[in-house]
Amino acid sequence: MKQLCEELTEYKVLIVDDEPANTQLLERVLAEGGFRNYRSTNDSLEALPLFQEFEPDLVLLDLSMPDIDGYMLLKQFRGRIATGTYLPVLVLTADISSHAKQRALSLGARDFLTKPFDITEVLLRIRNLLETRQLHLRLHDYNLTLEERVRQRTCELEEAQAEILDRLARASEYRDDETGAHTRRVGMLSEQVALALGLPADWARIIGLAARFHDIGKIGIPDSILRKPGPLTAFEQSLMRTHTSLGASILAGSQFRILQVAESIALTHHERFDGDGYTAGIAGDSIPIEGRIVAVVDAFDAMVNDRPYRKALPLQDALDELQREAGRQFDPRVVAALLAPGAYDLGRMAGALQNSDQLIAQRQC
Repeated sequence: MKQLCEELTEYKVLIVDDEPANTQLLERVLAEGGFRNYRSTNDSLEALPLFQEFEPDLVLLDLSMPDIDGYMLLKQFRGRIATGTYLPVLVLTADISSHAKQRALSLGARDFLTKPFDITEVLLRIRNLLETRQLHLRLHDYNLTLEERVRQRTCELEEAQAEILDRLARASEYRDDETGAHTRRVGMLSEQVALALGLPADWARIIGLAARFHDIGKIGIPDSILRKPGPLTAFEQSLMRTHTSLGASILAGSQFRILQVAESIALTHHERFDGDGYTAGIAGDSIPIEGRIVAVVDAFDAMVNDRPYRKALPLQDALDELQREAGRQFDPRVVAALLAPGAYDLGRMAGALQNSDQLIAQRQC
């Protein structure tokens, strides 16, 4: 008898038949076919525990047995086979009626062997079923590999997108902050505040990335205004305020979620909670949450860092100012989230504000 290929003979076969002569014959057939991993039982009550312990690749199952018949075992096996898994059951039966076959097939049987057995036919049926099992396992492994490749590629594209956005955000800030540290700090802290507010992590991350573009409209503001060391005149101030609508215009029409949120932030991050802000003069929850978050974070970062028109404030003074303006300029919930224990550590943040590189998010695929 020609032996099956080496790989198939490594598969595990479970035999369940109440007749010892049948199990002995099948064990001999398997041994002559080159199989080494097989178990058998003549007690149907032992079948399910043995099935769970042995984890076979193929089951040879008698239908007519005392205590628990093969139909009941088919039901029990099916309940323990993972969805999408091909684990064949070869039914051993002397009942060749169509009713018996239909019932067994409906319960998960894959093929039939009629008693008494033909040894050549036994090995052929076993080989065919195990070859199908082998193909299913290979397809499953291939799909897992493909999914991992797709996940890795998607992650690489997301990282490339994030890096491009980071560099564009730095470029947008270069004229009044050559380090680009302000945009990085605002992005980092905006994500932390969003998380402290209970927003989902993915949404918080988008807000953090989009926040980097809050001042992109300053590209269109003259240097004489942008770099002016003293207070702005009323006319200059009106021109400066156009950076919100300019930024929104630059970012408008994108199909990417991050840039859509960035457009919203650019337009609304100078709105006030009491309605006295710009550009639209909207108030309260009418201001998108991303705009309310960046309004607080942008103001906080501006206060604790040197600006062309003034020196940085002490950290505690900046925090006090946020609390004074909660409910007027700022959403009080966002202020509370920034100040809440766990949102950020004041000591760590104070040190990080002196070294912006510590705030660059380190994300790996």
